[in-house]
Parts: sequence; structure tokens; C-alpha cells
Amino acid sequence: MNASSLSASDRALIAALRNDSRKSVTELAQETGLSRTTVKARLDALKASGRIRRFTIETDVDVEGEVRAITLVELQGRMSRQVIQALSRIAGVTTVWSTNGAWDLVVDIRTDSLVRFDRILRDIREVPGVVNSESCILLAHATP
Repeated sequence: MNASSLSASDRALIAALRNDSRKSVTELAQETGLSRTTVKARLDALKASGRIRRFTIETDVDVEGEVRAITLVELQGRMSRQVIQALSRIAGVTTVWSTNGAWDLVVDIRTDSLVRFDRILRDIREVPGVVNSESCILLAHATP
């Protein structure tokens, strides 16, 4: 299922959840103009199909003691599907994005220590098809 195969109701629900993933079914129904029953059914279907993978929060507070990094990954040949699957199974890898340019993938890493971060990097580099990587440890949010 691609983005164009989403119904207008599904797109409205996803947009509302992007603004606040803690909204209740009632609040989502009011915001989208759908019935509570329809909202519940569409959310269940979106979760079951993998279109909604998780509900999360975004804060302006960094988690004390958390190590977070962005790792850029270069792939060998056409192995992206196998590499993405392998990377997604590594504990500490939260998200994998495909991209264009010099790097093929962008990997979001979150862990609780530099020792574990080092282990995650080793695990990434040992995945067949990974030929190069570069990591940037995130230090603090840049605020204006």
C-alpha cells in the first residue's frame, strides 16, 4: 500500500495524529468529522497494515544519559532491502530512512551509553552490504 492508496479519512487521521498522537478517539472524530466507530476501525486497520507503526512523543527536553546519533550508511550494490531489514533488528536502531546523494541510508540511533553506541556501530558495520558509515552524535537541540 502506498501513500496514494490511503483514503482521505486515513490521511486526515494520520495528519491529526502527527500533531498530537495522544488524541482520544473522540477528539480524532471531532477533528476529522468522522464517527467514533469509523475512527476506531480505521486506526485498527492502519495499525494492522503497518501504516501506523508506533505512537510517540516529541519533547524539548533531552533524556539525561541518552546517547543519540545519526549514522549515514553507504551500501554495496542493490542490497538495500536486506540491509534495512538487518539494521531494523539491531537494538538501539530506532529508524532507518532511505535517501539520495553520497549516502544510501540514514539511521537514527538511541542508547544509554557510549559503550552500547560503539557496539551498535560495530553491528551496523558488520551487516553484509554495508561498505561505509559516518556518525554524528547529537549533543543538544539548537534553539534560536
